[in-house]
Formats: sequence, C-alpha cells, structure tokens
Amino acid sequence: MTDEPSALERPSRPSKREAASVYVIGFWRRLAAAAIDFAIVIPAAVIVTMLASKIASIHLPPSNLHLYDLDLWLDLVIATDPALVMGLVLFIAIGLVYLLVFHVVRGRTLGMQLMKMKVIDVYGDPPSPARCVARCAGYLASGATLLLGFLWIGFDSEKRGLHDWIAGTYVIRASDS
Repeated sequence: MTDEPSALERPSRPSKREAASVYVIGFWRRLAAAAIDFAIVIPAAVIVTMLASKIASIHLPPSNLHLYDLDLWLDLVIATDPALVMGLVLFIAIGLVYLLVFHVVRGRTLGMQLMKMKVIDVYGDPPSPARCVARCAGYLASGATLLLGFLWIGFDSEKRGLHDWIAGTYVIRASDS
C-alpha cells in the first residue's frame, strides 16, 4: 500500500464556477432596465402598427380620442376592435422578438446593458436559445398573472421572477459594461 491518497480522496482544484461570486439584481434595478427597454420598443411598435394599419386598411381610433376615456376603451376591448387587437398583438410580438433576439445573441437587452446586468443560467453560463425561448414564454406568463410574475422578484429570496423560475435563469451584475 502507498501513502498517496487515491483519486477519490484527493482534494480537487476549485473550478472557475465555484470560485466566482455573483450579485443577483433586485426588483428596482430590473424595473429601470425594463423602462429603458420599453422606451426602445414602444416607438418601434407604434411605427410598425401605423404601417400595418395603412397596409391592412384597419383604422386606429382617431387622434382626437380622449386617452383617459375609460368607457370608450372598455367598449373597444369588449367589442374586440380589430385595430386595438392588431396593435396589442403587434406590440407583444415586437417586444418578445426584441427580448428573444437580445437574450440569445448578447445575454441581455440594451436596458440591461445600460444598468450593467446580464442573464445567466443556473450553472453561471449564458442562457441557451431554449432557455431564452422559455424565458420569453415566462414573460407572457408573468404578464398574464396581472404582472404578479414580475412583482414576485421583490419578494423572492433569490430575486427571481416567474420568468426566471420557468427558464432556470438569474439576472446578475455584469462585470463589463
């Protein structure tokens, strides 16, 4: 018998993943990044919706419409006004495409980059395209719960929203800008 420890008994060298520590981003900074992303998506969605309404000959409500007339908006929703439905579907589609493309390509949106944060999976790697698709589906689920899936971030001990739990991701502080 030798005095050398076997391969199972030898202490292993810690990997980079074990040595790296991360700071998980909370609700308010993520809300600020989302506001920046909305400032990018809303003008693009308005332009595309206006172009689509011209092409499809679906007329949006007139410009003298009172934005705060709740009865009118409820009537449009109940009647499933084609222009309103088209606008909502286009807004959601443009937003999801924006999120999906930036998460797959860069691991973060432009708002997240400005706020110095990024998305990682549970192993510390950038999310795979499948996780990014699951994350976008999670955004829909978070919105469908009357935004409770997003508010969950503020109360969760791991600072993860419903979309993070569905996709198996975290939002952390990025070391680069």
